[in-house]
Amino acid sequence: MLRNRPNEDKFDQMLGRALQRHSEPVPADFAERMLRRIEEAEERQVLARVVLQERLALAGSIILGIAAIVVVVFFPGRVTGIFGSIAESFTQQGSALIGGIPQAMEAVRGEWQFYTVVGAVFGFAVYSLVDLLLGDRLPIA
Repeated sequence: MLRNRPNEDKFDQMLGRALQRHSEPVPADFAERMLRRIEEAEERQVLARVVLQERLALAGSIILGIAAIVVVVFFPGRVTGIFGSIAESFTQQGSALIGGIPQAMEAVRGEWQFYTVVGAVFGFAVYSLVDLLLGDRLPIA
């Protein structure tokens, strides 16, 4: 981990100078033990961050669940009304969407070259974004 990246902090040089000034005998694996301790400290920091994130996510889930239960218990009429209006909105939007499909097919049939180019550019943009965000994590076949 640390051994693979460039030695930017000149750790080896500082350790060498300190060991030359040191008058007591130093074990042969001293540098390895020090690097191992540094790696373990970094791993503990990462693990502590992950544990904190997990605890925050659990706390958020619990609070959200409690809030949902409180809303359902104390405001059942409003919840029913809100869900009813959402369902009605979906029904209206769905019927409008189904009614607009023939018109959309006519528009696409008349301008298919344009939509092909737009689709290709959009596909390339999505591919570039995914490669930018996840490129070094994706396995190469």
